[in-house]
Amino acid sequence: MITLTFNGAINIDNIDLYEEIFNGQRQNPNGCQIKGTFFMNHKYTNYSAVQDLHRRGHEIAVFSLTHRDDPKYWTSGSYDDWLAEMAGGRLIIERFANISDGSIIGVRAPYLRVGGNKQFEMMADQFFVYDASITASLSRVPIWPYTLYFRMPHKCNGNAQNCPSKSHPVWEIVMNELDRRDDPSFDESLPGCHMVDSCSNIQSGDQFGRLLRHNFNRHFNSNRAPLGLHFTASWLKSKKEYKEELIKFIEEMLDRNDVYFVTNLQVIQWMQNPTELTGLRDFSEWKEKCDVKGQPFCSLPNACPLTTRELPGETLRLFTCMECPNNYPWVLDPTGDGFNKRR
Repeated sequence: MITLTFNGAINIDNIDLYEEIFNGQRQNPNGCQIKGTFFMNHKYTNYSAVQDLHRRGHEIAVFSLTHRDDPKYWTSGSYDDWLAEMAGGRLIIERFANISDGSIIGVRAPYLRVGGNKQFEMMADQFFVYDASITASLSRVPIWPYTLYFRMPHKCNGNAQNCPSKSHPVWEIVMNELDRRDDPSFDESLPGCHMVDSCSNIQSGDQFGRLLRHNFNRHFNSNRAPLGLHFTASWLKSKKEYKEELIKFIEEMLDRNDVYFVTNLQVIQWMQNPTELTGLRDFSEWKEKCDVKGQPFCSLPNACPLTTRELPGETLRLFTCMECPNNYPWVLDPTGDGFNKRR
């Protein structure tokens, strides 16, 4: 299983990239279109585009509401901070991308700054199924996703990380670090990188292609833990050859009959019901929204110019197929209905 995950707002800057990768022509061995997982934050997001990604079977997950750029805010956030950021972020997506099927169940912390037990207590209370922010150091054998009922099966690494220390009924879709050496048989070891964009030595399409194939083989030839490839769209767009290499790699993998590009949720569904390769073509959880045809819900979304007291002086556009709210949705007013006026 390979997961393609993307972090950040979904808008005019990257919709074309997602259209190109997920063009409807690339199919897994079961005949269904390949799928990705989008961790999105609120500001600058075009909700009509999110609605269409969801219609086509991609997984929408939460990357916070504000994406505040103070890492300490996330590491030591209170229960209420995490509640406002993640459950509030989900509320906004459900409302303005018209997602009513309860499918937004995943969370990724900004800067991958995990919020310790507070974050996971909030997730359990709010019925979030998984977190995808904890990284596992590069090791000989990658790690499968696990539940936090028991102790984490690896060290809590990273700077000032605040991993959960109690038991929680939540899955962790761990981010296995990638081996970024150009020639693994020759080069001395380098520290791994968890987001593809953080593999700072990748400067050319050829290097990127080698990274993809080498890490695929590392996973495939050991314990076959899912290979997570995590991107910000701007990195993939920074050089045309990166996007071309990724597409070449996807098509190469699809020429085999034993590799599937699935969402994080589909990884968990398989782990809860492991199915042999021969039975995967009929694995019902992977057949939902298999090969979606048809047009977006609306061709001309409302471009609502909105303000909020919480962001004084800013007018932001909210693109949605739904009705425009009164205010720009933000932490204290996620629905955009307006603050209660004190008499």
